[in-house]
Amino acid sequence: MAPNLSSQTGILFEGEELISEFSGGNQKPDNRKLKPVWRNIILMGYLHLAAIYGCYLAFTSAKLATTIFAFIMYQLSGLGITAGAHRLWAHKSYKAKWPLRLMLTIFNTIAFQDAVVDWARDHRVHHKFSETDADPHNAKRGFFFSHVGWLLCRKHPEVKQKGKGIDMSDLYADPILKFQKDYYLMVMPIFCFLIPTWVPMYFWGETFKNAFFMNLLRYAWALNVTWLVNSAAHMFGDKPYDKYINPAENLSVALLALGEGWHNYHHTFPWDYKTAELGKYSVNLTCLFIDLMAKIGWAYDLKTVSEDMVRKRVERTGDGSHELWGWGDKDQSEEERTGALILNKQD
Repeated sequence: MAPNLSSQTGILFEGEELISEFSGGNQKPDNRKLKPVWRNIILMGYLHLAAIYGCYLAFTSAKLATTIFAFIMYQLSGLGITAGAHRLWAHKSYKAKWPLRLMLTIFNTIAFQDAVVDWARDHRVHHKFSETDADPHNAKRGFFFSHVGWLLCRKHPEVKQKGKGIDMSDLYADPILKFQKDYYLMVMPIFCFLIPTWVPMYFWGETFKNAFFMNLLRYAWALNVTWLVNSAAHMFGDKPYDKYINPAENLSVALLALGEGWHNYHHTFPWDYKTAELGKYSVNLTCLFIDLMAKIGWAYDLKTVSEDMVRKRVERTGDGSHELWGWGDKDQSEEERTGALILNKQD
């Protein structure tokens, strides 16, 4: 998953297993000299310095309500990425009625990681050309590059080339997403910066300084949590489903990123709405959110993977670590054990 300052590429997954020939394999990144984008470097530098100051204010002068509000905004903006841009729109792993699409678009705008259509485009190409020069945040270029460095330099020519033929008409056909894209530079500052700063000042008398810098802390924290999926979850952890790819199962990232750290599973079965085998709510809050939306009828046609398909893949390409926590877990539902599609409702 990937926040963007500018976006280029993507590919659509609709119920098909990722084809291994598109993965990076042992391809080494070329040694082209990276061209820095100084505007982005300055902005990111300021944001992180401001976030450090916001952390100081959280322990010295900010009201407890402001800290709680910042945490809630982090969770909501996170869902705009995980349940929205990622699982719903980039991978089409479930469908959503318009109230949920509108809500997730607002949450996504709070996150300020680019408009949904741009975020999804980069993410789709990331899956199709993972760990190659066409991958916007190629983890083979190192932790820093895949975490934030890719946003601080010009995109590799391969990223631009592979993106030229990508069809994003499925997302542009959604009037909610088209409105967000067309007016992003107008609505993003309102939802990401103005409202989160105004609410603490108006409702419980917080100072502007505390409200402003606590919101920047929230924003920087959410960005770095998202980036960990690109960096840490592509470098550290077990590979119970496919030992031949970089993405790994990373519990720490899953806890921070609302369930997005089960990355070896996700890159093996990218169409599963849970992005994980078990869907345990304690380590996959996004799964809990989507299931709740399904219960009220706002989410439907949730896609998942049968146990038989998972077992065969584990036996064929896994690294042997699956037995550490594998089948028969007491938290598995009957639907997960039998491979049935959960709450497959019709609109």
